[in-house]
Amino acid sequence: MPLSNRTTYPAEWLALREVADGAARSAELIESLAGHLAGRPGLIIRDLGCGIGSMGRWLSGQLPGPQHWILHDRDPGLLSRAVAGMPRTVTVTGELQDITRLRAADLSGTSLVTASALLDLLTADELGALITALTEAKCPAVFALSVVGVVEFEPEDALDAELGKAFNAHQRRTTDGRRLLGPDAVDTAVALFEQHGAVVRRAASPWRLAPSDSALITEWLHGWVAAAVEHQPDLAEHADAYLERRTTDADLRVLVQHEDLLALPAGA
Repeated sequence: MPLSNRTTYPAEWLALREVADGAARSAELIESLAGHLAGRPGLIIRDLGCGIGSMGRWLSGQLPGPQHWILHDRDPGLLSRAVAGMPRTVTVTGELQDITRLRAADLSGTSLVTASALLDLLTADELGALITALTEAKCPAVFALSVVGVVEFEPEDALDAELGKAFNAHQRRTTDGRRLLGPDAVDTAVALFEQHGAVVRRAASPWRLAPSDSALITEWLHGWVAAAVEHQPDLAEHADAYLERRTTDADLRVLVQHEDLLALPAGA
């Protein structure tokens, strides 16, 4: 399908990537988190930018004891779907909210804050305010699947590197006066948490996409190329031919690197 004719709806995209996200997230960090939370009488967990609730479905069964999940999103349709889709083993409420406005008082009583594929969409100031709120509230956090600007293809194509460079620049773009962190988000978050005295662990969480993941590869490729072209319009003349080569290659494998981090504030 030509790049200019493709439309992706957020809920469809989030559903398509849910299995790959679950396979990629760091089990080691979650095991450490579960040990930290063990013995607490009941967990109150806030999932920021919850989308369709994929993080909650994946994580809730790996954490101990009774759990109440508070799902945050600013899209009412996604939030409604997320609340309805959470496991029956937990209680859940939804809050229609801009998560960049959360402060320490809002996190009172919260046992854990989670998010998936979120940090790279924030600015340095927004991330700083969130981390200040978390550390002041002494609230642990696990942030999964932040992009780090590394994509590998097998087999390679002559345009891979140029498209990747343009995509990374697009992720760092300024939009509506906000300069997004993009691939710099994890390093920035680690530095900010450590400035507040938190103990931070990080782990790679790559998508390893095989030919059996062709639907996800195709959708991801269209979004990746579209972002690259938006940043560097002269790539448009090559985009459709590149996508045709890639999406008709029955042997294509793609590694999309992400990182997860677990932060335990001092005294948490």
